[in-house]
Amino acid sequence: MEDGRIYGYVRVSTREQNEDRQLLALLGCSVREESIFIDKQSGKDFNRPAYQRLMKELRPGDTLFVKSIDRLGRDYEEIMNQWRIITKEVQAFIVVLDIPLLDTRQKDRDLTGVFIADLVLQILSYVAQTEREFIRQRQAEGIAVARTKGVRFGRPPQERPEAFDELCEAWHNAEISARYAAKQLGVSARTFQTWANEAEGA
Repeated sequence: MEDGRIYGYVRVSTREQNEDRQLLALLGCSVREESIFIDKQSGKDFNRPAYQRLMKELRPGDTLFVKSIDRLGRDYEEIMNQWRIITKEVQAFIVVLDIPLLDTRQKDRDLTGVFIADLVLQILSYVAQTEREFIRQRQAEGIAVARTKGVRFGRPPQERPEAFDELCEAWHNAEISARYAAKQLGVSARTFQTWANEAEGA
């Protein structure tokens, strides 16, 4: 396979963030400035203009440099999907500067580089997924403990107007509709219904 072109990809989450650190790292690897694609937006998905242009440019044998794997996005499942597209479908190489083992450039015309990089990426994906699950578990445990101590989450409950009890009784007696009662109280019919159910269960 002939030597291909060299590209770089940079992403910062907001327009206010500075991309210089990533740019300097790529330029230090002989990536030409005109071959570096820059996005200034969240990595939550891959609908990014510069990234889409880059994907149209990549050809077999080309090499893509990124400073760190999270520049491709936040979701490791999608990162792995893009990794597969670039390395398997496009047949380009990827080099992640912060993790030297994430370098798919073939050594001595075998697949060692690709194999090791794929393995490392899968391990990183597993670790990231496990950490996300631990974080969710710790958050759930923290909320449960806080609730046992009387801490309330969400918006504070809306106070019921003085006329609620009278209107609620009339509604229970089928003398008025829930919509009419809600209108008199200045709330939505859903709110009145919730209050009425809470009063009934009290």
